[in-house]
Amino acid sequence: MKESFKIIDKQGLDRILTRIAHEILEKNKGSQNLVLIGMRTRGEFLAKRIHEKIKLIDDVDLPLGVLDVTLYRDDFRTRMKQPEVSVSDITFDINEKDVILIDDVLYTGRTVRSALNALMDFGRPSSIQLSILVDRGHRELPIRADYVGKNIPTSQNQEVKVKMQEIDGEDAIYNIDINNK
Repeated sequence: MKESFKIIDKQGLDRILTRIAHEILEKNKGSQNLVLIGMRTRGEFLAKRIHEKIKLIDDVDLPLGVLDVTLYRDDFRTRMKQPEVSVSDITFDINEKDVILIDDVLYTGRTVRSALNALMDFGRPSSIQLSILVDRGHRELPIRADYVGKNIPTSQNQEVKVKMQEIDGEDAIYNIDINNK
């Protein structure tokens, strides 16, 4: 049986993304040299929203791309039955750029490690900064986010589910207790 608790609603999610957009601009002293890359699937939609917020704040249309890390995952052959592989969509040069990599939930760090490997196939950025909507802890690799929307400490029998209007019909963040009863 699964029991879920809504932690963040639509307005809360919007406030978090506005804050992250401001933090990105503040840390980088503006938007020059920045590119945004969202990780499929929900990171893609988060990146689009942050892109729009930066456009409103700084009046600039930053390059925006999408990264699929499926084939770079270390569990690709062991745990994934028939992985659904999508195509990365990065149509701009990332060499010497400051890449803002965006995803929804940071857990073990393995997906981010996969993303770093995948990005290197596109070029050599000046820097890669990580923006995460939720950091739930339980890291297995020495990876941390530069921008964190919300820290939500979880136990091993919990998961964090981010819902996005574009694919889930709702903007919200849930903490789900998984009971083995």
